[in-house]
Amino acid sequence: MAYDGERHDLIASDRVEGTKVYDREGNHIGRIEKLMLEKRGGRVSYAVLSFGGFFGIGDDHYPLPWAKLDYDESLEGYRVDISKEQVTGAPKYDRNEAYDWTPDVGRSVYEHYGEAPYWR
Repeated sequence: MAYDGERHDLIASDRVEGTKVYDREGNHIGRIEKLMLEKRGGRVSYAVLSFGGFFGIGDDHYPLPWAKLDYDESLEGYRVDISKEQVTGAPKYDRNEAYDWTPDVGRSVYEHYGEAPYWR
């Protein structure tokens, strides 16, 4: 039997990557570039939002706490309870540079979005 990801609450990571992200009002603001997982604990720490640019050229990457995303079946994408303005002022990195994924930087991402880091 073929895999049918729509019958339960689990989803494969390759189906999350590329999924559109919408703001509270349903406006498209970007797409999921990748997920960042804990190596040992297996929890999803961040969904990295690709935002800006034109056809993937010049876009920046914005780590979002996974808890900020809520899958909306009617949009076939993730809805976030943040505005486009909050994203543009958030910690980010260029797609061509390495990002500092240390706990201190992670705390700044979580604080920006008003979330307590799950690792506390």
